[in-house]
Amino acid sequence: MQKDYLNTTEVQFANADLLPEVVTLLNEGHTVTLRLRGFSMRPFLEDNRDKALLIKPSTINVGDPVLCEIAPLHFVLHRIIKIDGEDITLRGDGNIGVEHCKRENVLGAVIGFYRKNRKRLDRTDGWKWRLYSYVWTRLFPLRRYILGIYRRLWIPLFGTI
Repeated sequence: MQKDYLNTTEVQFANADLLPEVVTLLNEGHTVTLRLRGFSMRPFLEDNRDKALLIKPSTINVGDPVLCEIAPLHFVLHRIIKIDGEDITLRGDGNIGVEHCKRENVLGAVIGFYRKNRKRLDRTDGWKWRLYSYVWTRLFPLRRYILGIYRRLWIPLFGTI
């Protein structure tokens, strides 16, 4: 019996090309799994390793990780740190600085992450994510140093978390 093998090819697109299509799918009511690019959500989410499961946002709260368009065709997936009426302030877990957008520019809400190539979803409403969020957001003044140690010592010795 002959076995048929499925060949797959991974294709990468620029965020400005891909993410408007992702937003269209979210607006149609679909969920979208998106491979993460960049280092702004370190140390727990890594570039080209982890994936986010997104839905169209219905409600947003401080602490939620969201997909936002902070400038035309410039998208980020960061955590909400402040909501002031229609104004939203965002910060990546691995960033010191902040970004700003309007409520209408929050295009996707993350309901969970697939970390370390696992098949099991780490839900953002689960105890693990809530505990991590509680601790990590309160370490803000010290995060710069923790991230420096992680980047300069931990990754060269042990790889990513």
